[in-house]
Amino acid sequence: MASVKAGTEIERLIQLLAKLPGLGPRSARRAALHLLRKRDELLGPLADAMQAAREKIAPCSVCGNVDTCDPCSLCRDERRDPKKLVVVETVADLWALERAAALNARYHVLGGTLSPLDGIGPKDLNLASLVDRVQAEKVEEVILAVNATVEGQTTAHYVLDLLADLGIKTTRLAHGVPLGGELDYLDEGTLAAAIRARVDF
Repeated sequence: MASVKAGTEIERLIQLLAKLPGLGPRSARRAALHLLRKRDELLGPLADAMQAAREKIAPCSVCGNVDTCDPCSLCRDERRDPKKLVVVETVADLWALERAAALNARYHVLGGTLSPLDGIGPKDLNLASLVDRVQAEKVEEVILAVNATVEGQTTAHYVLDLLADLGIKTTRLAHGVPLGGELDYLDEGTLAAAIRARVDF
């Protein structure tokens, strides 16, 4: 019995879906079939939303968050404490902290972590702009909210060295974040407790 082969457009859709985090080839195939079955309810609106996102959403030139305006809505929010700056690895980490709603500060997205094995050095991250922001905005406290991984801690120590001569108070999240844990996968309660119990680095 001959196997059923999908058309090239369907195969392309499946291959693209399979590149998303958490989706393998089988789940991508199921997702593609579900989208095709619900083309009016899901596929059309999803395609429109993705096109709009492609055209309108861009990184914030100040903090590195993504938004439809530049500077982003978080940087424009005058209710945030400009003296506190939370340093995170990724936008996903920023969003996780925002969900916890435990701190009303500004953010700085590094864009990753130092990882010599992967060829990621200081020049590949938003480190120079961090130092510039701390000085220009007269920041009084930098909160290092990086993941509790080897790369995250290495990056935190590098940032600590960069800021050492500026006389800035530097804190890190408390040990409520498990070793090897990633912020995006933690619940809001754990994140809120970790922020409130932050300690000097």
